[in-house]
Amino acid sequence: MILQLFIKGLSLGAVYALIAIGFSLLWQTSRTINFAQGEFVTLPAFLMVLLALVFKIPFALALILTIIISGLLLGYLMNRVLDRPLIEKGVLPLVVATIALGFMIRDSLIISWTPEALYFPSLVPKKPLHLGDATFSAVDLWNIFVATLIISGLHLFVKRTKTGKALQAVSQNRDVANILGINASKMILLAFLINAVIAGFSSILIAPIYMVKYDMGVELGLKAFYAAIIGGFNQTRGALLGGLLVGLIETFTAAYISTHYKGAFVLIVLMVVIVFKPEGLLGEKELYEYR
Repeated sequence: MILQLFIKGLSLGAVYALIAIGFSLLWQTSRTINFAQGEFVTLPAFLMVLLALVFKIPFALALILTIIISGLLLGYLMNRVLDRPLIEKGVLPLVVATIALGFMIRDSLIISWTPEALYFPSLVPKKPLHLGDATFSAVDLWNIFVATLIISGLHLFVKRTKTGKALQAVSQNRDVANILGINASKMILLAFLINAVIAGFSSILIAPIYMVKYDMGVELGLKAFYAAIIGGFNQTRGALLGGLLVGLIETFTAAYISTHYKGAFVLIVLMVVIVFKPEGLLGEKELYEYR
């Protein structure tokens, strides 16, 4: 039972971690908090349904098109339309704008499509797998595998490639990066594109479990935000740890205490971390200049 719950928690936590890494990446590079992050997960799911189930495009091609379109549409447009004009005015206007964007996306989906939950096909058969007395879901194992590949690929890209190192430099000190000849604006745009692509993959992984609904991103975005704070908002590895912890806490609380209190226990952990280690479990302290 414990092993089954552990795998289930890791599967859910892996998706939270992917979305939380997007929060962390945007904050490190541009000091942007995207409160429409959950809707960045919702839109690709609807797009996938449109392409695969309505237009009958082959599933693999629909998946590729979904990732490309969502990356360009959400990443590029948000950077150009919202981030660049508003970031110089401070964090608060951008926060308000992203909250408004989230409301606009949800209301638009209700009006233009449906408020009902839509079926989303799974990439793997939903058959149980057995290991001794333990029974696992193939979907959970698939989610863990794919999330591991994406996170590992992102880590190698950042650590081993010239572009990734430039992205690191911008996240550490944008002014110094500009002096060294790095185009900070392009690196920030790249961060927005990576975030949108990761959100697209998260959508494909979670949609067969949650089904596709206009408000599916609300809870996902909120849990990922908690995860980023718990692990450390300014560290990608912190977002990874936070996502896994939130998934495990929810799963074990729901199994052994009550499904009604699983969110409450996550909030308790969040408050404890904020009180005793406000920078997060793996985060680093930052100095802010107040004017």
